[in-house]
Amino acid sequence: QISFGINILAIVDNQPQTLGLKDLLRHFLEHRKTVVVRRTRFDLRKAEERAHILEGILKALDHLDEVITCIRTSRTPPEAKDRLQAEFALSEVQAQAILEMRLQRLTGLERDKVVEEYAEVSATIEKLRAILQSDALVLAEIRRELNELREAYGDPRRTEIIDATGDITVEDMIADEDMVITVTNTGYIKRSPVSAYRAQQRGGKGRMGMSTKEDDFVARLYIASAHSYILVFTERGQVHWLKVHQIPELEPAARGKAIVNLLQLGAEEKVATTVAVRSFDPGLYLFFVTEQGTVKKTELQAFANPMARGIIAIGIEPGDRLLDVRVTDGHRNVLLATRKGLAIRFPEADVRPMGRPAYGVRGIRLESGDQVVGMAALEGGGDILTVASRGYGKRTSIDEYREQGRGGKGIINLKVSPKTGEVMGVLEVAPGDHVILISQEGKLIRIDVDGMRTIGRSTQGVKVMDLEGEDTLVAMAKVVEREVEGDDVGGAEPAAGAGDEPSALGGGDLAVDAGDVEPEAGGDEPGEDEPGDEPVN
Repeated sequence: QISFGINILAIVDNQPQTLGLKDLLRHFLEHRKTVVVRRTRFDLRKAEERAHILEGILKALDHLDEVITCIRTSRTPPEAKDRLQAEFALSEVQAQAILEMRLQRLTGLERDKVVEEYAEVSATIEKLRAILQSDALVLAEIRRELNELREAYGDPRRTEIIDATGDITVEDMIADEDMVITVTNTGYIKRSPVSAYRAQQRGGKGRMGMSTKEDDFVARLYIASAHSYILVFTERGQVHWLKVHQIPELEPAARGKAIVNLLQLGAEEKVATTVAVRSFDPGLYLFFVTEQGTVKKTELQAFANPMARGIIAIGIEPGDRLLDVRVTDGHRNVLLATRKGLAIRFPEADVRPMGRPAYGVRGIRLESGDQVVGMAALEGGGDILTVASRGYGKRTSIDEYREQGRGGKGIINLKVSPKTGEVMGVLEVAPGDHVILISQEGKLIRIDVDGMRTIGRSTQGVKVMDLEGEDTLVAMAKVVEREVEGDDVGGAEPAAGAGDEPSALGGGDLAVDAGDVEPEAGGDEPGEDEPGDEPVN
């Protein structure tokens, strides 16, 4: 047993009063008595009025021939009504009812119905009068009505009563919508609804998406659901987490808030990418890629309990940095693209699962001065969109990227020239997809990929964004329109170099043991040389 207090506040005689349980029941019964008495008086008045009319009709039926003669010899209805009242001692209401009576009521069967109805009304009148004359019958009527309510609505309890307490959290009152998350080079972050960015034709100049200081520029773009957990991976391989709704929501042109105020980052740590999840389900993996072409696959469950100060997600060699992380099911193909216009496609199964602190294995063998700029975990059936830093891009069928073994040099993805600039990123797109591009000076443009025709790998592509001066593209993300509760809402999927796509996965509270930050032995050596495709001229 437990004791708890309740505040029973009620309006009594037009004044608010705090009542005890006994007083509450007493006032309730008094209210029900008032209701029953008023209703009974109303019903009695109606029954007496009906009985009065039926008495007049019965009297007319007893003197049927005289009544008919009286009506036929009258010149007008008012005259007929007056004569009926005078000759048969009827009230005005009774006389009017007789005049309005249909001829079929003159039959013997109809007369029996009138007699039966009069008897029922008379019994009702007696019953109602008895109730008004007895408090006991009023209480019995209240009891009968309550029993009827119990029989009609008294189903078993549906709410489980448990020994737990809970409060409404801030998250319960936040709409679950997709957000554009932007981060500057000096670590300012903000979020804005995807709907704030309208679609434009390719080749436009875009709109101002984030204002920056003279010595700052927008470096990354992330997109995720407001209720998703954001696993924040740093370039040194650490992982932190926060909720998207914890990021300040600001206008598209606002600069944002310093990310160091949201996460416990080290002095030299910089955010590399994010992964948005709702839960850490078994059978799912995180696939990592670094700038120097190292790849690693780790079960998602291994990241279910990070600590506030972060934990190790991947071991990083000196001179390398983490580039991108994706959620996969272990059976996809992975495409890596380099700055110099090469790409390699290989099965994800070529990379065995490893522990969190492992360094990984070679995904692509890079030439001197080249580095990986993007990764796509292929779902199949779409195209590869490649975008260069000077605003050029192209769509190419996935089938043109043949499957190879992990660790090769890859094949040509885009012909790099001074006009196109070096490759900035790649992602997988399908018909109907939209893409958000962001430049170093903070301009955003949202384009429809259907406006770009599919062309071959060894091409320079077409202009997708008109850049001014020395401005360059630094990030992009795919926007997928999806239906939520009957309304079309813009959801978004980040591209390589811009964060992971929001998934339908879920998440819970995250915590970790103190030993989780210790290095783990094992795993292939980074740079392990495996046969790949032939070198590209």
